[in-house]
Amino acid sequence: MKRKPLLVLWLLVTVPAAAQDDERLTLSRDAAAQLGQELTATLLAALGTDGAVEAIRVCSIEASPIAARISEQAGAGVGRTALRLRNPDNAPDADARTVLTMFERDLAAGAPAPPQQFDTRADGSARFMSAIVTQPLCLTCHGSEIAPEVAAEIARHYPEDQATGFTAGDLRGAFLIEWPAPDE
Repeated sequence: MKRKPLLVLWLLVTVPAAAQDDERLTLSRDAAAQLGQELTATLLAALGTDGAVEAIRVCSIEASPIAARISEQAGAGVGRTALRLRNPDNAPDADARTVLTMFERDLAAGAPAPPQQFDTRADGSARFMSAIVTQPLCLTCHGSEIAPEVAAEIARHYPEDQATGFTAGDLRGAFLIEWPAPDE
């Protein structure tokens, strides 16, 4: 219970006051939460019925269509990015890389909640990022000790994979919401 006031204070400090009034901030948080929930549910279903090897296959097939559907619903680009990539299509640009590095530092310093950042650009477009923190279940496919059959499936779907060796609490990546500039 004592963490909730700290969480609210921490979020107010990391999201500029002007952004607090931008409805896209709330919509971004909702879209990121929806993407996280749907991906988690999809992966848990695959893990529960067919195991981690099937979860890798399902993620490689289902993650992009889920993000595309949520993007269409939100009216913004919705996806994920990371410093250590599994899917090279999710590579961060320079600004996202800077934010990810900041998130990594904040988590290592004991941030009380997953860090978030919302920036509005001069043209009116905006970007929201929310850290994805590695959970114990994530270690099945992203940890240091991955079963050989799971490692083989990762290599089959993601030959350039860099997304292993994590421990619980590490920054895995971030949800990324890109808002276009408003129509004039």
